[in-house]
Amino acid sequence: MDFSLSPRAQALRDQLRHFIDSEIMPVEEVVLPRLMLGNKGGDWTQWTVLPEVEALKAKARELGLWNLFLPDPDLGAGLTVGEYAVLAEQMGRSHFAPEVFNCNAPDTGNMEVLWKYGSEAQKQRWLGP
Repeated sequence: MDFSLSPRAQALRDQLRHFIDSEIMPVEEVVLPRLMLGNKGGDWTQWTVLPEVEALKAKARELGLWNLFLPDPDLGAGLTVGEYAVLAEQMGRSHFAPEVFNCNAPDTGNMEVLWKYGSEAQKQRWLGP
């Protein structure tokens, strides 16, 4: 079995790795300790999306690093499962990366089900930009 990546998948992997190392990890180094301190006796039910993460999401989206799991090239990266696995491996190095690239559960599973089995109206409502 051939596990080599296409040139496009290699380029995405390298771009993702660079984004994680240069953009996400520095934010994690500052934010995670703050979150951990806040959770000691804090109210964990008051979850919010951090503004730092929202800013990273906007950057990732601008770079086309969004919905990488969707095999449809119009809605996602159009990768095979094997190609996406290499990207998921990179995202696994970071606590924030899956959310930053909109590849976190449960969104990934739900979006894939809609992509494959949803009506056109559902796809337009939930899979559009």
